[in-house]
Amino acid sequence: MTTATELNRQAGPVTVPTFSEIALPDDVRDALGEQLGKLPDPNTDIDRSMTRLLQIFAQLPVGILQQILDFGRHIDTPGVSLVSNLPVDPDLPDTPSDGGPSTDKATFVAEGILLGLSGLLGEPMGVLTEKAGQLVHDVIPVAGGAKTQTNQGSEVFLNFHSDIMHDVIGRYDVANPDFLVLNCLRQDHDGVAGTFYADVRDISAALAPEILDALRSPLFRLNAPGSYVRDVAGGKDVLSEPVSIISGPLDYPEIAVSANGVRPLTRTAEEALAALQETCRQVSHAVHLSPGQCLLINNRKGVHARGSFAARYDGRDRWLQRSYVRRSLWNVRYRVTEENRRVHY
Repeated sequence: MTTATELNRQAGPVTVPTFSEIALPDDVRDALGEQLGKLPDPNTDIDRSMTRLLQIFAQLPVGILQQILDFGRHIDTPGVSLVSNLPVDPDLPDTPSDGGPSTDKATFVAEGILLGLSGLLGEPMGVLTEKAGQLVHDVIPVAGGAKTQTNQGSEVFLNFHSDIMHDVIGRYDVANPDFLVLNCLRQDHDGVAGTFYADVRDISAALAPEILDALRSPLFRLNAPGSYVRDVAGGKDVLSEPVSIISGPLDYPEIAVSANGVRPLTRTAEEALAALQETCRQVSHAVHLSPGQCLLINNRKGVHARGSFAARYDGRDRWLQRSYVRRSLWNVRYRVTEENRRVHY
């Protein structure tokens, strides 16, 4: 068997950018905000809303538009991109205490930003066991989940992970989103909640060859997402079949790590998993999102994490909106629900 060490020796290192930034000019921001401010709740008719948003976002300057499109369509583009100077809702209500969505939101600029950027990357999708199948996920600290490895958490560091989903086929890294989009509506009180991204290309280059070989071997079982374990499995672990953490070509690898726990099957795998998390911290990019900023995340090229912060549950806590995006919904058609063509089991 050819090892990762030997493959690296044959292929040689490939230098690729793993982080990029896009900033809208003020006049572009204002024009975009004026159009989005007139739109109704996009969830009322999502397909028509996505069509209208495509019309609006197609008016972006061609250089900015191509940079966003290229982020989604090419294998050698960065795994994460920060889009800044975006329009925001003029009057934001209190951060919902139950994890959202808010029933008091009068305008839908944030939702338009989230879904408009999602539509340039692919198709937003929902999952019944994650935010009840909603296409717009409100990511908000919830008192009961403060110490959990879920999007409700705040008091603990949310470990580097991929957004995966439970699947009866035994693989949690097949039907999961290709991209995540994170839009910041409100920063945490102290402005310390960092979002971190570690690109698997940087990770692979930093790992010892024997560790990389172990991570490329089917020596791990991923636990189902915390929401599935909590709401469906009664708190019991639901593990995948044995899989590798890193897979694919050496030049353009893919990574999948469960936030809710990974079970290594051997001592070597256990050591490799610990080395992986430490390496992620060393090579990661950190962003402290503030209103008017949106993070585009490739969910296959890298893993992401969130730092701890103090939640006060006073209506002014950190509030992000998130979408799951697939380049195409065709390959996950076996999961589609009868009620909604974008929502899956």
